[in-house]
Amino acid sequence: MVDFGGWELPQQYTSIRDEHFAVRRSAGLFDISHMGRFRLHGDGSFEFLQGLLTNDLSRIGPGRAQYNLMCNERGGILDDLVAYWGEDGFIVVVNASNRERDLEWMRSHAPVGVEIEDRTFEQSLLAFQGPNAESLMPASGLGDLPYFGFRPGKVAATSALVSRTGYTGEDGFEIFVPAENVVQVWDAILEHSAKQGALPAGLGARDATRLEAALRLYGNDMDEGVNPYEAGLGWTVRLDKGEFVGRAALASVKREGPKRTLVGLKTAAGDIARHGAAVVKGGTRIGAVTSGTHSFFLGHPIALAMVEVASLRVGETATVDVRGREAAAEVVQLPFYRGSARSAAAPAKS
Repeated sequence: MVDFGGWELPQQYTSIRDEHFAVRRSAGLFDISHMGRFRLHGDGSFEFLQGLLTNDLSRIGPGRAQYNLMCNERGGILDDLVAYWGEDGFIVVVNASNRERDLEWMRSHAPVGVEIEDRTFEQSLLAFQGPNAESLMPASGLGDLPYFGFRPGKVAATSALVSRTGYTGEDGFEIFVPAENVVQVWDAILEHSAKQGALPAGLGARDATRLEAALRLYGNDMDEGVNPYEAGLGWTVRLDKGEFVGRAALASVKREGPKRTLVGLKTAAGDIARHGAAVVKGGTRIGAVTSGTHSFFLGHPIALAMVEVASLRVGETATVDVRGREAAAEVVQLPFYRGSARSAAAPAKS
């Protein structure tokens, strides 16, 4: 068990390797109840979020979710989140370490009539991820649920809100369930799926799978000092939708071009570059690793690095610091791995 954003979470249940392979080959069950969950309702909720987030919510509708960024006036990323458009308002899921700050930020910008409730402690959240997740879920009627769609339903005979979203690159579901029922649902999913290779999975497997899919981690790959274009998330910025917090600064970045960019690195077995490790080319430091781990599934270490624009291109090599020594790193195309989520019914970049 480790501390993560003020929560005590499992690093692993069995082994990170076994859990990693379960997610890629069958399914893995994650307890992600540490994520912040806000409910927004009241007249003006849509307009409020449109003016606070970078993406364009008018491109979706009730029953659909959208990946989004919340930026400050300078265009720095305060958090990345998913906004769910419900029949009677919105649900916003934020990062655990930013929950209190995000809540304060949102409430400070909310107009009269928009209520923001923190439902984190009353409502638990599970993620069941993998190519076999749909067939192994003890629920029915999921086959026509599109990627980044959600609806009320029953999981293990318990009322829940089920979304086809996740953080592993695989198809799968995130399950919102009352906190008093979460153990029942957790046990039922594992009982129903364990014989088909599904496993409970901890933070180690979650970090490895999200990195293989090149999904960013707040606090590592982005923060208030990084703008969406530097993080490779410019597709979430809809400058043409109207005014929103940070729009002017982001329009300037897009016009002038970002000074840094995020690239993917592949290193030899044993050469695991960790967060903060220097990236060097031709004897000059050009950036630093933001996330790095060993990919059991791919068979070698991988990393994301923030480097000067145009300093590294796919196929070129650089060196990274690995425990005080230089190790060769090849620049590779992102994502490192494309899983079953890519073939789901709707595009990831909604």
